[in-house]
This record gives sequence, C-alpha cells and structure tokens, in this order.
Amino acid sequence: MFLRLQKVAGATHKDSPQRDRGDAESGAPFNPPRPLRAPRAHAVNHAAPATRRRGSARRAVSLLLMFALPAALLAQTPQTPNAPPPQPPQGMGVSTGAGLVSATRRTVGVTDAKAPRVYEDVTARTALARFRHLSGGPSKDYIVETVSGGVAIFDYDNDGLPDVYLLNGSTIAAERGKGARPRAALYRNLGEWKFEDVTERAGVANERWGMGVAAGDYDNDGDADLFVGNYGTSRLYRNNGDGTFTDVAPRLGVARQGWSTGASFGDYDRDGRLDLFVPGYVEFDLNNLPPNPSEAGKPGGLAANFCQFRGVPVMCGPRGLKGEPDTLYHQKPDGTFEDVSAQTGVNDEPRYYGFSSVWVRADEDDLVDLLVVNDSTPKQLYLNLGGGKFEEVGYPSGVALNENGREQAGMGLGVGDYDNDGLVDFYVTNFSDDSNTLYHNDGDGNFTDVTFQAGHGEPTIPFLGWGASFLDYDNDGWKDVAVANGHVYPVVDRQQWGTSYAQQLLLFRNTGAGGKFERVGAAPGSGLAEAWPSRGLAVGDLDLDGRPDLVLNNMDSAPAVLRNVAETKHHWLRLRLVGDPARKSPRDATGAVVHVTTGRLRQRGDVLSGAGYSSQNDPCLSFGLGAAAKVDRLEVKWPDGSSELFDVPGVDRTLTLTQGKGSKP
Repeated sequence: MFLRLQKVAGATHKDSPQRDRGDAESGAPFNPPRPLRAPRAHAVNHAAPATRRRGSARRAVSLLLMFALPAALLAQTPQTPNAPPPQPPQGMGVSTGAGLVSATRRTVGVTDAKAPRVYEDVTARTALARFRHLSGGPSKDYIVETVSGGVAIFDYDNDGLPDVYLLNGSTIAAERGKGARPRAALYRNLGEWKFEDVTERAGVANERWGMGVAAGDYDNDGDADLFVGNYGTSRLYRNNGDGTFTDVAPRLGVARQGWSTGASFGDYDRDGRLDLFVPGYVEFDLNNLPPNPSEAGKPGGLAANFCQFRGVPVMCGPRGLKGEPDTLYHQKPDGTFEDVSAQTGVNDEPRYYGFSSVWVRADEDDLVDLLVVNDSTPKQLYLNLGGGKFEEVGYPSGVALNENGREQAGMGLGVGDYDNDGLVDFYVTNFSDDSNTLYHNDGDGNFTDVTFQAGHGEPTIPFLGWGASFLDYDNDGWKDVAVANGHVYPVVDRQQWGTSYAQQLLLFRNTGAGGKFERVGAAPGSGLAEAWPSRGLAVGDLDLDGRPDLVLNNMDSAPAVLRNVAETKHHWLRLRLVGDPARKSPRDATGAVVHVTTGRLRQRGDVLSGAGYSSQNDPCLSFGLGAAAKVDRLEVKWPDGSSELFDVPGVDRTLTLTQGKGSKP
C-alpha cells in the first residue's frame, strides 16, 4: 500500500528514487521492457512438490535465471566500496517512483462536459445515507486507522434482491474500552432503491475494527454466510435463514486473532464443503504504538523518529512492522474447521503484508488456485496440485512483480476474462506515483503485465487505488474496469503533489478485441465526477434492470451508492447458480465457471468469494450480450469438475441454474 519512507531523527531527507518508466507529468510515451520472470536474489519462494506437467521445466528455467539475474541487478545498481550489504527498505512500503511536484490535482475535479452520464449518485435517496464509517482520528496517525472499509453485496434473505453490508472501523480509544465502538450495518433491499436497516435484528453489527468481508454458504443450507476479518478477533456469521445471524467463529475454530483482511471461501479439495483462506497483514500492538506525525511539531519532537513521505511526517507502516502469516482453514465433515496452513504450504513464511485474496481457476485444470495480493511485497500465486498441496509460482508465473521487476504496494484485486479468450485475468490496484497492474493470462499458468499497452498505465499513476472489479457497465459483451480510490495521508491536500485525499472513481471502458481500454469521462454532477476517500467497492445489479450498480465504502464518511444510468440498448443475462453438495459441489456454486456464447463471442464468468479490496461482489453472474437477442450456448463447469449445458429461454432476465436440474426463470 505505502511508499518507502525514511525513518529519521530530526531530519527532513526524503527518499526519491528515479522513475523507471519516465516522467508521468510529461506524458512522454514509454515502451516498457519485458521482465525476466525469475526470483530475485533476496526473494523466498516456498513451493510444494510439483506433480503437474510444466513444474520441472518452470523450476529449471527459474534456477537458471536465478543465477543470471543477481549479476544483472548488481550491474544496474551503483556500488559503494566497503558499503554494508543491502538491507530491506525501512519505513513504509516500496519505491514506486520519484515524487513529482504538480500544482494541478489530477485525482479530483476532472470532468468532461461532453461525457455521457454513466453513474448517478443516489445515496441520498437511500437509507445507506445515514451510515457513517469511522476509523481512527482525522489525522490518521497510525496505519490501523487507514485501511478499514470492506463492503458486500449479497442476497441474505433469498428474495432475489441484492442486499448491502457495510463494515465499520473503530478507534484506538474504543479498542481500549474508552469509547463507543462503531457499528457495521446490513441493509435489506426492498426494491425501487428503497433499503431498510436490519442490522439490529440480524445481529451483524460486528463492533470490532472491521477490515474485510467475504460471503459463502459454508454449511450448504442455501443461505449466504459472512466471514468478517477484523483487527482483533474475526467473526463467522452463520445465516440462520430467518433474517438473523449467529457468530459461530469460536465454536467452529475460525475466530482468527490478529489483523485479518480480505478473506475468500473456496473448495480447494473438492469435497463439496467450502474452506476459508484469510490473509494476515501486520502485527500491530496498541500498547506499543510507533511514533505518530501529530507529535512531530511538539516540543521534543525533533529527537524522535518519525516516518516521512516526501519530507512530511506521516504514520508508519507497513515497512518496519512485522508481517502476519496467512491462514488456511479446511472444513471437516462435522462443519468445524482446522488450520492446515503449514501442511498445505500457504502459511506465508516470508510474512508478506496480505490484503486481498481469491480462489479461482487460474490455469486449465478443474482445481481452484489461490491468488494473494500483498502490500509492498511480492504477490503470491498458489497453484493447486491436488491432494492438499500447493506450488507457489508467483515469480515464474509473472504475477509476483510488475513488468519492470518491481514489487508494488498491492491492495485490491479484480478477477475476470477481459479479452474473452477463456482465461481469467487479474487487475491489481497500487499506491499513488505508481500504476495499477493488469495481468493478462497467457495460458499454462503464465501471466504478462500489459498495463501500459492496455491503457491503464499513465491514467492511474496519480491515484491510490483500493477496490477494483471487472464489470460490463454498458453490456456490450466486453468486461470494463471500475476502481475505487483515496489516499491514506490527509496531508496530501496541503501539498502540490498532483494528488488528493478524496479521489474520483475510475471507470475504464473495454474497447473490444485488441485488449485496449479508455478512461470514461466524468460528466459534471455525475457519480464519476464526485470524489471520496474510498476503500471497498462492490458490484451488483441493485435494481435488477440488467446494468451493474456500485457501492463504495468511504473512509470516515457516508458510502456512495451509484446507479448505472448508461444509455444502452444492449441485451443482458443474469445467472444465479445452485450447486449439489451430494455431487461434491458447494451449494452456492463458489468456484463454478460459466461460458456464455452468442454468435462468435464466448464469455467467461466465475462464481467468486472475496476479491476486490476486502469486499464481496454479488455472487450472481451478469453477462452483457450486446445486440444478441438469444444465447446460442450456455455451459457450466461445476466445482466438482462436471460440465452441464443449459437452455436459455430468453434474454434480459435472471435465471437460476441448478446442478443436474436444468434452468428455470
């Protein structure tokens, strides 16, 4: 998440490494080199024994490059005689480029009078306008105060209308028992943009420092349950089916302690029961707080150590703080969970700073794999080998670093097949002064960073990205990208850094074949023209008109409910999947893959838990069909590995697809 800072004693030196992709202000074209996909000399890559084809070849190439790459890196790094060996960067995060000076804020107030209205802010019309997120104090003195804000869209009462769950943060005073704890909120969708606050009755106020939320029907009873990752003790809210929830985390063994972030449910061993992965972020002790920027100007402050960003004191972390390991919970036949992190090899021995995760079929087999997005450290891709074993292939696959071989401050994760080639691609959000990253799936477990070629490079550099999602906002059959943004340092509004604390939502339109995107202009007064300090982003068709709507959870403020008002005559199809646990598919079909064919266009959709930034999209799958008035073929590959064809009686509707029983409206 964060840039590298110098931790100093009474100094104002800033660490400003040179950009490796040119000056963002100049707009000069840049053609980045293709990286060598091999572990750096300092990297730790713990891989399980490989049993797949290509495993031996991949490791052979990696080992060959492992010896060649350090020499290349040393040749590019100035060496000082008798200098001490390189140390891990201290302070905060990784280098993401030189700090540029700009009198123009490129993240707020950017509108286009000729742009069509695509999203309308309807928050004030809904009960969600009364919700207020709160996380720490306004100056954001500590890292724990800066990252809360997950949001989930899911149908908790099975009435066919997507509901909304908003996480809340907390304060250090409240955690110490000296103040009221902020409450999360569940809003029942009544239709026609009316929502009812049912938090109290449902029993899901959380009243802990909420970080992330993921939905999944872990007990296969047909009702969606919620895992809430907290700083402190996490919760598993079991849906009782009567509008209420019960926290069963202690009884089932998933009351994780520490700092839990963006979890994901998935059935990695294909036993028909959902398992649970929870990333850990950093070890943070409220009784041993690091120096904070509010003390910098006080008497005696010059003698203290303060973390800085561009010479300005800011809160510290994650660099300089110890990372937490990740946790994989396997669900046993009796419905309880056991920690299998170490024996499966996904416990994150390097202790990277985990933020977001997802179970998804990243390669061409029938097993769900695991992608973990880490802050300021390499991303991890665990390929599922079967038999409860995984191989960590982040480096050789190409997803650990960006195309220039740099770690990035990863936060959010979008998952989808944007170029309709049948393979799932990844979109990762990063810190300001760095671009977001689009990884194209080349097949056979290999990925290429195509960020700049696809049009996501320069436009995203001044933004600090959080929630991200692929969606087809105009229903033309090509997945677009939405990104929620907002800075972590309130002091940026007092500087000429070209950025701002509150930032506009970014929407990128997929131009179709060719893999190119273009930023959608913000019509004045529209939802794209507003700015918020956003964190979580969730996508779902809240009014069931076939166009995906958005909900953003915003730091220390009200959420944003954005209605899709894009003018389009394109057709659409929305699908709700029901798996058969007797056939070893989870009831909510998490992990299923759907292919929809219209003419020469074949689209892929994955039923996912988690992803985004610590958030949950509506598990129902939405497909834009363009001008096609009928679906030629609909195939579902269920989590158990079986495939099934379904007839589609018509378009512009929601269908329920039940494993082994055909479709019904």
